[in-house]
Amino acid sequence: MHASAPLPSTDEDAQKLKIVIVGHVDHGKSTLIGRLLFDTHSLPDGKIEQIQKACAAEGMDFEYAFLLDALLEEQEQNITIDTTQIQFRTAARNYVIVDAPGHKEFLKNMITGAASADAAVVLLDAREGLQEQTRRHGYLLSLLGVKQVLVAVNKMDLVDFSQETFTNLERDYRAFLEPYDIRPLAFIPMSAKHGHNIVVPSEKMTWFSGDTLLAALDHLRQPPAPIEKPLRFVVQDIYRFDARRLIVGRIESGQFSVGDEIEFYPGEKKSKIKSIEVWPTTEKQPTQAQAGQSVAITLEEQIFVERGHIGAHPEHGPVEGTTFSARVFWLADQPLTVGQSYTLKLATQQVEARLERVDRLMDSATLAPLVETRPQIARNEVAELVFRTRRPLAFDNSDEVQVTGRFVVVTEGRIGGGGVIFGAQYDRAANVARSAHLSWTDDPVSPEARIDHFGHRGAVLWLTGLSGSGKSTLAVALQARLFRQGIAVTLLDGDNLRHGLNANLGFSVADRKENIRRAAEAAKLLAEAGLVVITSLISPFEADRQNAAEICRQAGIPFAEVYVSTPLEICEARDPKSLYKKARAGEIKDFTGIDSPYEPPTTPVLELRTDLLSKEQSLEHLLKLATKLSHRDTLPGEEAAGFSI
Repeated sequence: MHASAPLPSTDEDAQKLKIVIVGHVDHGKSTLIGRLLFDTHSLPDGKIEQIQKACAAEGMDFEYAFLLDALLEEQEQNITIDTTQIQFRTAARNYVIVDAPGHKEFLKNMITGAASADAAVVLLDAREGLQEQTRRHGYLLSLLGVKQVLVAVNKMDLVDFSQETFTNLERDYRAFLEPYDIRPLAFIPMSAKHGHNIVVPSEKMTWFSGDTLLAALDHLRQPPAPIEKPLRFVVQDIYRFDARRLIVGRIESGQFSVGDEIEFYPGEKKSKIKSIEVWPTTEKQPTQAQAGQSVAITLEEQIFVERGHIGAHPEHGPVEGTTFSARVFWLADQPLTVGQSYTLKLATQQVEARLERVDRLMDSATLAPLVETRPQIARNEVAELVFRTRRPLAFDNSDEVQVTGRFVVVTEGRIGGGGVIFGAQYDRAANVARSAHLSWTDDPVSPEARIDHFGHRGAVLWLTGLSGSGKSTLAVALQARLFRQGIAVTLLDGDNLRHGLNANLGFSVADRKENIRRAAEAAKLLAEAGLVVITSLISPFEADRQNAAEICRQAGIPFAEVYVSTPLEICEARDPKSLYKKARAGEIKDFTGIDSPYEPPTTPVLELRTDLLSKEQSLEHLLKLATKLSHRDTLPGEEAAGFSI
């Protein structure tokens, strides 16, 4: 038997590379693992001698597969190492083999988070070539997002170490894997039983100049340590002590320091870290914290944060959206059904989610795609599907940040299945979540056809002004008058939006910015459908209103800003909702006009002094503008042309 010189071990706490070894039955997986353990001296003392004696007593040749069998037997008895890990080491680093006893259990473990793999070794039998299960393994790796793949062509001794056989297998398997976007880093001809190209190059295959298997493993990329990944601070609770507001959570990846700006998702609310606090308390609290730690932080500016939020550094945050693609392993007796609502838990977030559609369905045991189209996922089936959540969710692709890329689905109070998110992208310039598997659906009805149908074009009248200025009163009256004149019209009121579409937003600067963006996007969609849209929002900041105008005009929608201009003292005297009174008493913070600024429009299409004009006079001016704006010949950029009061 061949055994290499002892290899020095790495430090005990060195980062391990997790690999999965998959292969068709009898292609030599157990022998290969046994050989790796033997050649790297990773077995307990006396184990090799024990197997040698047992084989001799039975009159059998020594089999490296018996080393693995004996090790697994000890694991089941909890004598040596954790039952889910098979460990070995090289001079470069430590390795953990994620065992794959069967497709069904392996898929369940990988998707529900019990196991994960950084790389894979696919084992092929040189004599038998590609088998159906070998092809399934390729799809399995694609399904789980394993990108680093080595292909070991085993039992080369049974084909006389033929270079032609090896070359043909490499060509055929690369061609098979190409559609799954898997490009193996190396193909290695070897013989696990006889030690060819495991640790040292084979003298029987001098035609092969590539790495041995262990050298190829050592050349694999070590995934970034959690501390090197983007910050994900998962909020678990909010504590209040001595007038301090402590945000308590666990740092799942990345790190932060006192003074760092931190942004919380969903909602993208920003502040700076004022202090970091740990328990038990010490005289000097830390100024830094990193992945793996549970800490509390205080913020310089108090913003609304609650359990479920995820803290990140600005520009490196998670995806925020209500729709995402995922791979799910379903475990419950009752099927996962399109159109039904479920509870989805991701980190500390819990949201109501509906299964939108099933894109691909497969049997977990065979990995064979199920060709029939059906809106249900049965027990022990795997599916690629799309979920839609009732409110925004913060998440990552599972191959980028595992904790925020995995979730469970709860049905009838119990976990029904687990999933991993994939294909999500973040378009930060547009401030919206995108998915690589989502595309824009073209409208089969042209804008011209809608103009012909309604007799007018869609447009947006954006009413802005202080609370109590009369925006809502005028907007409601304008909607009624336009409707009576046969205009297809709708109203987007700021308060109404905050009861539904924007219910998750507060009143910080960031939340107000997002409130206006969502309102503008909704107005654009309605106007594209041919409606005249009246919006009534305080919208205090000039930049946000300009952004709203740009959103509409880029879509070809005429947009007119209307400044309902009323002095603060008159608005405060009216105070129909007692908001100013509460703001003066300190019961409402960041109230526009009191302790938060209002930036008047610089160039509104129409300014209405409601302290000087009657309601009817103001309404007549609005009707004139709405008629001009929705005329079939009015184009974006021409809203004010020929308009005067």
